[in-house]
Amino acid sequence: MYRQLKLAFAAGVLFSLGATGVASSADMPLKARPVLVPNLYNWTGCYLGANVGGAWDKIDTTQVGDDVAGPVFVDYGREKDSSIVGGGQAGCDFMAGKDLVFGVQSTFDFGSVSGTHTIPGTTFTETNKLESIVTATGRIGYLWTPQFLGYGKFGVAFLQDRNQVFLPSGAPFLQSTTFWQPALTAGIGGEWMFAPNWSVFAEWNYIWTEDDFAQHFNAAPPNVAGETLVYRPRVQTVLVGVNYKFHWDGPVVAKY
Repeated sequence: MYRQLKLAFAAGVLFSLGATGVASSADMPLKARPVLVPNLYNWTGCYLGANVGGAWDKIDTTQVGDDVAGPVFVDYGREKDSSIVGGGQAGCDFMAGKDLVFGVQSTFDFGSVSGTHTIPGTTFTETNKLESIVTATGRIGYLWTPQFLGYGKFGVAFLQDRNQVFLPSGAPFLQSTTFWQPALTAGIGGEWMFAPNWSVFAEWNYIWTEDDFAQHFNAAPPNVAGETLVYRPRVQTVLVGVNYKFHWDGPVVAKY
């Protein structure tokens, strides 16, 4: 009988300890699950915007042909001009991972970057007026913070220029033409997204030609002979602007 009482007492103690352990486990708080926090600054999508800034150019021209005399080589000198420019831009970006952004962009800027210089060794004058700059570039950037993107860009550019050669003492012009010239462009900049759909940016761009570009200049009546000039521009722009973004999807979800 005594042995049975001991066994019953031991069983009761074990049962009590087990029940206490179960109750304690039930009272313990569960481990918190990871919280999914939306990142409001999503860079994937397309955008439209406007910009304004300054442009500086350095233009070298050389006469390489005359409609009457044939091939000739005359240095027409160098011109340096500057002016305010403005326009717009459009593009699309894609986020790759958390830090990289790839994109494509086109810009359209207009102005009157113009000046006049005397052709060396003559009393003739030449004027150049850079009227339009159009670019198409690829862009790659790094997100230093979710809101700030530092980027570089490279691509092609097209410059619209109006060139005139004038007779001495302000007489009517001798030759005149307006033309588009292809070029290359590269630049760097930074963009800050200050709201989920809005950003501002500042950038510097350099535009240059790899090959000499020959352009025929038509003679103005009563002159009969035109000429062919090689036109070689070097252009720098500094632009600031604002973009409105159209996101392809909702905010990016980040795990913390």
